[in-house]
Amino acid sequence: MNSKAKLLTLVQTRLIASVLLTFALSSVTVGTVIAQTKLTNQSKLFTNGIGQVRVGMTVSQASKAAGTRLVGDPPNKYCYYVKPEWGPKNVGFMVTEGRISRVDVWRDSKITTLKGAKIGDTEARIKSLYPGQIKVTPHNYVQGGHYLTFIPKDQSDQNYRVVFETDGKRVTEFRSGKLPEVEFVEGCS
Repeated sequence: MNSKAKLLTLVQTRLIASVLLTFALSSVTVGTVIAQTKLTNQSKLFTNGIGQVRVGMTVSQASKAAGTRLVGDPPNKYCYYVKPEWGPKNVGFMVTEGRISRVDVWRDSKITTLKGAKIGDTEARIKSLYPGQIKVTPHNYVQGGHYLTFIPKDQSDQNYRVVFETDGKRVTEFRSGKLPEVEFVEGCS
């Protein structure tokens, strides 16, 4: 084989290898992106949603974004809750006027906020994660407990909050969503 033929074979081999590697990496990336869209215990809660689910979505839109059916209370035009059919557990979505208005994270959930706040954190940790942005008010039902309300500085988030409920020492549950629903202490009651 002459040197031109060897060079051509080498170039073709490298080109094929490059194409195969690019295809393999693209497949992994697409698979990762798809896997991340499903609501899981690793999904992060933020002021206006969790994972790919956003406040303002219909239940149907939120189900598609969560990658799982949302089931629960019978729909009504005022207020009801739905939860992911297959998990994560201890997460619920308040629905008002036919749209998701808040996300509740209840006891024993592994969900965290974008900054890493979670159930079991101390009040001091929450204040340190959100310096100068936490309003502390007494809990309506837990003696010595508090509501630690994160108030965003960003103008685009002014109608949203994250509310951490505590027993006076540690976070017992938290929620995020739009005003006024996120501040309803009794949910839909």
